[in-house]
Order: sequence, then C-alpha cells, then structure tokens
Amino acid sequence: MSNQSGRGRIAGLPEWDRCAVMGVVNVTPDSFSDGGRWFDTTAAVKHGLEMVAQGADLVDVGGESTRPGATRVDEAEELRRVIPVVRELASEGVVVSVDTMRASVAAQALAAGAALVNDVSGGLADPAMIPAVADAGAPFVVMHWRGFLAGGNVRGVYDDVVTEVVDELNARVEAVLAGGIAADRIVVDPGLGFSKDAEHDLALLAHLDRLRALGYPLLVAASRKRFLGRVLAGPDGAPPPARERDAATAAVSALAAHAGAWAVRVHEVRATADAVRVVRAVEGARMAVGAPGADRAHQAHGTPHTPGACAPDVRPVDTTAPTAAAPTTPAASDTPAASDTTGARASEGAR
Repeated sequence: MSNQSGRGRIAGLPEWDRCAVMGVVNVTPDSFSDGGRWFDTTAAVKHGLEMVAQGADLVDVGGESTRPGATRVDEAEELRRVIPVVRELASEGVVVSVDTMRASVAAQALAAGAALVNDVSGGLADPAMIPAVADAGAPFVVMHWRGFLAGGNVRGVYDDVVTEVVDELNARVEAVLAGGIAADRIVVDPGLGFSKDAEHDLALLAHLDRLRALGYPLLVAASRKRFLGRVLAGPDGAPPPARERDAATAAVSALAAHAGAWAVRVHEVRATADAVRVVRAVEGARMAVGAPGADRAHQAHGTPHTPGACAPDVRPVDTTAPTAAAPTTPAASDTPAASDTTGARASEGAR
C-alpha cells in the first residue's frame, strides 16, 4: 500500500489522504434500512448527488437487497434499476461503485461509467464475475462471504472468527488474483453482518489490524447493521430502528478510519464525513508533533518533550510569599554514580 496515510492506493480510483466515505444508494423496494426510498431513478440520482454534496467520495449503487431472507431479483430487473442511475451519476462526475453479484450487471455498469465493482460474494455467486472484472481492468471488492443469507444466518459458527475470516479472505484473494485481477485493484471487506452474529462483528472491528495485515486496502461496511442494534438495545432488549443507528455508525467510521481503513460504506454521509476528517486532522497533528524540530521547540521552552505525554502543570510563582530554604546539597557518596545502571534505566523511563 503506497499512499501517505498508509490506507492503500487502488489503481483506477482517486487517491484520498484520509479514509474515504462511500455513500449507499439502494435502488430497491426491500433493503433493510431504506427500502423503497430511492427506488425511482430520479430520486436515486438526486440522493446520490446529495450524498456527494454532504461529503461522500464515491457512491455505491445497488439494485438487489442482500438482507437475510431477501428474494433475488432477476437479471433484467436488476439492470433496469441500476444502469440508469450509474450512468446519470457518472455523467455528473461522481465516482460510482456498483453493488452486484452478477457479472452481466457489473460489465454493463462499468460500461456506463462505474469505476469499482463491489460484490458481496467476492465473485463466488457468479463464476463469470472474476473474468468480467479482469477483462475490464476494474478495481474489485472481495468480501468475506459464506453463502446466500436465505433462511437466516448461514454458517455463522466460528471457533476464532478473526483468524477464520482472515484466512478465508486470503484464500479468496488468491483465487481472484489467479483469475486475472491485478493486486493493485483489490479491496478486502470483512463482511460485517454476513454469516456473523454481533459478537463476531465486534471482534472483527476490534482487530482491523489483522485484516489490514493482508496487505490490501480495507473497506468497512457497518452502517445501521444488526450488531449496532444489539449494542444500542434498550432495557427490554429491543434494538432501535435501522435509521436510528447513524450516530453509532459514525462512531464505527471513526474507529475504522483510526485503524487505517481505506473507506467506510454508510447510508447517512454527513456525520461520517465529519468523523473521518477529524481523524485525519488528529493524524496530522500527531505527525506534526513527531516531526523533526518538535523536540527542539519544546526544549527551547525548557520542557523536554515526550510524544503523547500531558503538558506539565505550570503555576505562577507568588513573589510575595517567603522563599523556602534551599535543600542541602547531598554528599558525593549519596549521588548515583554514572555506572549505576538502576539510575540509568529510571532516567530512560522518564525521558
């Protein structure tokens, strides 16, 4: 990964100096959080442009719900929903991602101006997907996936969810590479909520460093998901509705950005756009504090600088108060010698 923030550079996409924000446009009647709100092409395009105005860096357009138990739409209907929206947004200069498991939809969306293919199955649902994306030379999101969610949570059983997801993602990336997609066009996604319970999702968020260690840019898609409902549940155990989980989503976005995620995928853009920009500002301040000359600046004020340490508690001197007697200088035998290794270690610890 090569960009200055260490989040990864993806060939064929713009480079941002912070965690990017991917806004979600569901052109569906049945998505779990906003089904039906943007089902009309005009409404969907308007919503995508509003997201960009609020701070989205790219917009993910999908025409098929992947919620548990959702019925798959046929190819013709998915194309009817997605392609006009992709074309209109791309014509307005928006960086568009297409959210699809079908190679035919991906290929037509790329031809209409999409820049990225986001396949929740990582190419497993349609054997033609990897060759189609490879032929187009497009970036591709490889998500951790254990099968369609019809009938509930498929194979949501893990002995060690972090290790298993990392290993399974790594194996899928190897298959994608073997299929012809270039390494500099791959993004990985842990698939929060897909064949995972709340404790699994939280464990993965707590160990994003393990996912980043795969060596590919990381997409985190936590927006409004069930595990946030579980975390926010009231005393009766009832989770808040999906659209009341946006503040929690922004909190996860900040955590993901701090952990080095390339992008976060969200339904409500403004709060997350603010959150990732604050994280970037803090990263900049940290780099400035650690820059050459920072220690000299602190020393010029008579204060040794320890990065991350709190400022000393400095109080004004009351010149009217009596001056305390100076302490007696210790005898030479009471002063630690230069060869006293215990004293040396103590000074190093305080430096």
